[in-house]
Amino acid sequence: MPFDTSMAHQARIYDYLLGGKDNYAADRAAAEAGLKVWPGMAFTARANRAFLGRVVRYLAGEEGIRQFLDLGTGIPTAGNTHQVAQAIAPESRVVYVDYDPVVLAHARALLTSSEAGATEYIDADLRNTETILTQAAELLDFSQPVAVTMLTILHAIPDSDDPYAIVARVMDAFPSGSYLVITHAGSDLLEPEALQNLQDSWSGKVQQSVAWRTREQVARFFDGTDLVAPGLVPVEEWRPEPGAGSAGRSAGWCAVGRKR
Repeated sequence: MPFDTSMAHQARIYDYLLGGKDNYAADRAAAEAGLKVWPGMAFTARANRAFLGRVVRYLAGEEGIRQFLDLGTGIPTAGNTHQVAQAIAPESRVVYVDYDPVVLAHARALLTSSEAGATEYIDADLRNTETILTQAAELLDFSQPVAVTMLTILHAIPDSDDPYAIVARVMDAFPSGSYLVITHAGSDLLEPEALQNLQDSWSGKVQQSVAWRTREQVARFFDGTDLVAPGLVPVEEWRPEPGAGSAGRSAGWCAVGRKR
């Protein structure tokens, strides 16, 4: 599938910030422009990736979750959802969803499952919930709890597309005891001037606009769930590894909710 490398893409900017090589000149230029006005962007990307590992270990290890629906996969790097989950429980099943052709090409080439478990990939936009759920049901058992992860994806959905309804439709498909995991760009975690400068620097240069939201707005996604301690916090503050210390301050909210 052809894709436009002249415009930066969030997934490839994120890959660049994590030290990956699956990005293009436009992505690198956008990332560097962003870093000039918001130096904490690289820390936020790394903190978000580290949170993924911690939360999957928690869900697989402490809560016994064996099914994961990863919405907005991003370009694979070390420590993907299925690798973390299957290291704890080899029988874990993981369905990845993304629509970017670069992401999908790498997913199919690099994301190989353990023999005991299973991994599938769905080419779909998050807004196409019916397509996602229909195809995910081919691998996942919807009568058993599923962990739905939406890391750095909901801020790519503008209010006009009603992201709250999208989350509700997805979670309605799964039983009580399922989990919702979200990380989201926090407008109240970044100085207003830095946020405005970042938006200006990316205007017309990045394919997706970023819908930054406040803590209160992010909390609304978790209606119908009970938040796991420590609740809705910056990504680096969710159950940090012992002795991790404070290496920086992110501009990303995160939480884990258990469906009632």
